[in-house]
Amino acid sequence: MKSVVLFKTLALGAALAVAPALASAQAAYPSRAIKIIVPAPPGGAIDTLARVVGDKMAVSMGQPVIIENKPGASNNLGTDVLAKSPPDGYTIGVVGGSHNINKFLFKNLGWDPEKSFEPIVYTHEVPLVFAVAPQVPAKTLPELITWMKAHPDEAKVATSGRGSAQEMAAEMFRLASGANILLVPYKGSSAAHPDLLAGRTALYIDTISAIQAHVKAGTVKAVAVSTQQRSRSLPEVPTAAEQGLKGYDANTNGGFLAPAGTPKAIVNRLNAEINAALKLPDVRSKLEGAGIEVQGGTPAEYAAVIKSDLAKWGRVVKEAGIQPE
Repeated sequence: MKSVVLFKTLALGAALAVAPALASAQAAYPSRAIKIIVPAPPGGAIDTLARVVGDKMAVSMGQPVIIENKPGASNNLGTDVLAKSPPDGYTIGVVGGSHNINKFLFKNLGWDPEKSFEPIVYTHEVPLVFAVAPQVPAKTLPELITWMKAHPDEAKVATSGRGSAQEMAAEMFRLASGANILLVPYKGSSAAHPDLLAGRTALYIDTISAIQAHVKAGTVKAVAVSTQQRSRSLPEVPTAAEQGLKGYDANTNGGFLAPAGTPKAIVNRLNAEINAALKLPDVRSKLEGAGIEVQGGTPAEYAAVIKSDLAKWGRVVKEAGIQPE
């Protein structure tokens, strides 16, 4: 009995000795470089966001912020690395729309969009634009739907591949419009644009950040935006809902995440730093100039967005009859 009591006493003493050390380590955070994992190639919306915000964090937190691009496997590769990183605040990540979609498209992800992460802050939304090939005789969304129903062999819709927001927006469009469209996958926007401009595909529901140069040049026709509210970047373009697709609401959105188990104090510190960066005029100007609509808020608010998106995309995948790989 004495040995048990002695063991418990020693264990309690060890725990009490460790607690101040842990508290001290968290209080000193950050004491070294912070890495931001971007599960996508350089140049896209989340890469731009990570670099613009990361530059400000490096100044305000007094430590280097390193951007590490880990693209591949429909953004699953980098997200998996993030999920399995130490939960110490020195490896965080920024994710886009596929984060809340891939759960329904892949059987063995190795991570869960809710359970494997601590939400830090909801940072951005990027509306999608219904970009129509110049050869298609449609200037509004109702005209496009009518044309597609009359020309099913030509109703080809480009997507950015499996798990992309563009693919899910196209599936949602199929369900809402009743048009018998054919999805044509590409490896990203830059690969899809030449065929759209040449009329080999009729439509691409692409991010504003990727397609707005073609819209402003008049080489494609923007007939609708995908969100419930008009885009700040293209305020003259009506929404899909305004043109008869009631309830249509799709975008690519996301924010910063930390591995599950990251201490709350560190999550809150990161939340405060990123929110402060998002309020800076030069940050907002750079992001909004790229078609990225700045958000912000608490970790709990980002968790609610994730939950809502999972419900929405799960319903679309089920109704569209998409089978997970």
